[in-house]
Amino acid sequence: MTWTQMRPLLEQACWDTLYMVGWSTLIAVVGGLPLGVLLVLTDRGGLLQNLVANKVIGQVVNIARSMPFIILMVALMNFTRSLTGTTIGREAAIVPLAIGAIPFFARLVETAVREVDGGLVEAVQAMGGNTWTVVRKVLVPESLPSLVSSTTTTIVALIGYSAMAGTVGAGGLGDIAIRYGYQRFETDLMWITVGILAVVISVIQFAGDYAARSLYRRGGRSGSAPKLRLLKAKEPAAADISKVA
Repeated sequence: MTWTQMRPLLEQACWDTLYMVGWSTLIAVVGGLPLGVLLVLTDRGGLLQNLVANKVIGQVVNIARSMPFIILMVALMNFTRSLTGTTIGREAAIVPLAIGAIPFFARLVETAVREVDGGLVEAVQAMGGNTWTVVRKVLVPESLPSLVSSTTTTIVALIGYSAMAGTVGAGGLGDIAIRYGYQRFETDLMWITVGILAVVISVIQFAGDYAARSLYRRGGRSGSAPKLRLLKAKEPAAADISKVA
């Protein structure tokens, strides 16, 4: 197979891979972020301590994470068909990709949020902040560099998952490697596909690491003062009370 023949195949495969991974990442972040925060809040000593709920959520996440992706795709075929009308193609692949990535990302979020200084949480509570205020102005902002790194890790994992999805006709670079590189013995095309995947992963990892370092230098986990100023509006009321006393 000549390069002229390979080029349109590779261009379409790259677009399909980015399409699947992009939508799956978005769904994984939207679903996994609150799930990971909830695992922290409902744990022992958390703001919403509920050990039963924590154990149930944790077990569901563990079971979903332990299932091999190729089996998950097969197990979700009926569900995928009910949502997309088919089990083949990039739209159909997004369903198992997203469902497989949500518990993966949730555990990464849980780890990131647990690293936040507990003193900041106590300070916000002392100022009258409720649970939503703590989550919105302390837990998420302070863990943002780690959350960016977690998102990068999830994207890299999803690229690998999307290559596996190619074995069942999902499209993308994995599909090209299987159909042409393996089944038709087009070794050159298979190695080009591997090289493209390596380059894409390297670029994404570099961009994610750079973004995480930039956020860390600009204020992530930099101390309590920048975050506590967000609640400064409550201070005048306290001052007025002291004057009256």
